[in-house]
Amino acid sequence: MHNIGVLSHAPRLHRTAWSKWFVFLAMTFLMSCHEHHIDVPEPPDPHVSRQTVILFMPWSTNMKDLFDENIADFEKAIGEGILHDDRVLACIATNVDRACIIELRVKDGKGVRDTLQTIDHPYFTNSSQITQMLNDIKAIAPARRFSMVVGGHGMAWLPVDATRSFAAPPFPSRPVTRYFGGLTPLYQIEVSALAQGIADAGLHMEYILFDDCYMASVEVAYQLRHVTDHVIGCPTEIMAYGFPYHLCAELLVGDIDYQGICDIFYQFYNNYYMPCGTIGVIDCSELEQLADITYTIHARHLSDFDSGSDIQSMDGYSPPIFLDMGDTYDHICKDSVLLASFHEQLARTVPCKSYTYTYYSAIDGRHEILHFSGIICSEASTNPLAIDSYKETEWYKATH
Repeated sequence: MHNIGVLSHAPRLHRTAWSKWFVFLAMTFLMSCHEHHIDVPEPPDPHVSRQTVILFMPWSTNMKDLFDENIADFEKAIGEGILHDDRVLACIATNVDRACIIELRVKDGKGVRDTLQTIDHPYFTNSSQITQMLNDIKAIAPARRFSMVVGGHGMAWLPVDATRSFAAPPFPSRPVTRYFGGLTPLYQIEVSALAQGIADAGLHMEYILFDDCYMASVEVAYQLRHVTDHVIGCPTEIMAYGFPYHLCAELLVGDIDYQGICDIFYQFYNNYYMPCGTIGVIDCSELEQLADITYTIHARHLSDFDSGSDIQSMDGYSPPIFLDMGDTYDHICKDSVLLASFHEQLARTVPCKSYTYTYYSAIDGRHEILHFSGIICSEASTNPLAIDSYKETEWYKATH
């Protein structure tokens, strides 16, 4: 039996002719493959880490010792083996004229720190210096993902000029918080400068954790929505100790556990000598939808709102500047169906949160928390400091 093939009845050709024929077929095949090239992903660069966590601790007048404690706590956690294909670098201001970039790593089973670079005259109030610092860290520790922890005093969205009248807490004998002390506007960083500095460095953070007071604010998160996936922060003042990094650092590196961070924060502060602590995680991808429904509420109901309503305050000011966002719109919105939609969207925007049943203010002590949504706003504030500046925020412009 003869095999049936495509060449079984072809005319006989000279061997040279056959060779030319096969060369032609091979070239045609190669050209065809070139025209229909399939991209094959390149293997990961072994010199690029999975994640770089940046601890950003600019000069904050009276917080250098607290920052050292925070780094020591992170160092302890690193010594326990939390780093895999990850790196942790800190930029800490040692005085008003100098900052250091250091790396926290493991050596002989212990967490250690190496100083890699010094920065003279670190004016981080300027977005270009934030960009330069981030570019330096990118060059030192390239990674597929970046995250940021920001330590210092905090005053949410309020611009520096609006806070110049603030003085240090009036009761120095009381427990200390990371209350915005107005210690000197010369070293206070605008949220917009931080956002611009990150954007100009070509970075997008997986999260920005604010170890500061009042930074779990819808106005803050909306300002940062293009440069980070999540904002982690406190809707109230936070005690001076800050985040318990020795307990939660492992959840901030690698696979991020946002609810776990909230749970540990709560457990730590619920057993603290001043048992007061609030925390919220804001998903920035949900902020535009929240702005849309908030705009609708304002359009339909804001004109009927009684600004004297008893809304859950989250600070010690009189009148309050920062209010619980969920309770604020419980008072503003008169439409039960629309309000239910708002709360559903708010829950998606703040998927993780936790709180003790009181919060602490360095101004006037402890306050009961009856309503807690994990995020604050200033929409209903009648404090002149808020009224004077609020309409300039991106959040206000998006929701009115």
